[in-house]
Amino acid sequence: MVDTSDEWIIQRTGISERRITDRNTPTYSLAVEAARQAIKDSGIEPGQIDLVLVATSTPDFLTPSTSCIVQKETGAENAAAFDIMAACSGFIYGLTIAKQFVETGYYKHVLLVSSEGMSKAVDWTDRKTCVLFGDGAGAVVVGKVEEGFGILSTYLGADGANGHHITIPCLYMPEEELEKRKNYENKIAVYQDGHDVFKFAVKIMPYATEKVMEKADITLDDVKYIIPHQANSRIIESAAKRLGVALEKVYTIIRKYGNMSSASIPVAMDDAYRKKRINRGDNLVLVGFGGGLTWGSALLRWSK
Repeated sequence: MVDTSDEWIIQRTGISERRITDRNTPTYSLAVEAARQAIKDSGIEPGQIDLVLVATSTPDFLTPSTSCIVQKETGAENAAAFDIMAACSGFIYGLTIAKQFVETGYYKHVLLVSSEGMSKAVDWTDRKTCVLFGDGAGAVVVGKVEEGFGILSTYLGADGANGHHITIPCLYMPEEELEKRKNYENKIAVYQDGHDVFKFAVKIMPYATEKVMEKADITLDDVKYIIPHQANSRIIESAAKRLGVALEKVYTIIRKYGNMSSASIPVAMDDAYRKKRINRGDNLVLVGFGGGLTWGSALLRWSK
């Protein structure tokens, strides 16, 4: 479809495989499957969930929200539900929201899902973006754990003044947005200014990592893994170098799954968990960055 090759893609992005849904598979179906697995793994019943949060940049509907569909399909009939739109940082934003509800005692159990069908939001004639994105979903159940474990700190940020560097139109498109897509077959596809996004991501990933550790009075020596948004291997490598951390300490799945926007971090967490790469007591830094522009980080002490 475009002038590219496997070698060109791997060299510039680190991606060799992606998962792509067909046109008849809604993004909410991925969210539902991930949610069901998370509920089962948590050991609680769907009726015990108090709130369903879904982070997505690619909802199938503006209403009903994806969270309401997940509530219905999982049997979480007692839960409130709403969606979060913070692009690739959505999981971290959602984790921070869930943390507040549990810590204040307002809710006991929050189901947080990140689900993305990015393949439906790309223009397949634009080789700068179509080679990056994959589809997927990840989910967690957030609840109380023993003292000293769980979410130790979070940090959120945004820079709306530079939000025009990554855009996906919905119900309105100004002339300047249409001009960006003048050669696109799909005029409502994602647009990304790769150069400016690269500079932003390489700077903000180390910054957000340091800020969240600072809040918890923890150093890199105390961290088992940094689990970043899986945007591009060159971004991750450059950010790790700026942070002064070995790549072995940065957990990546980008080669197999590509960029899944908000779903990247929870899918990477699940991968590490299933492979027994993380153990009780390990400190993990999760760090996301992307459209908005937004960013966020969370420091966890693993308790499962």
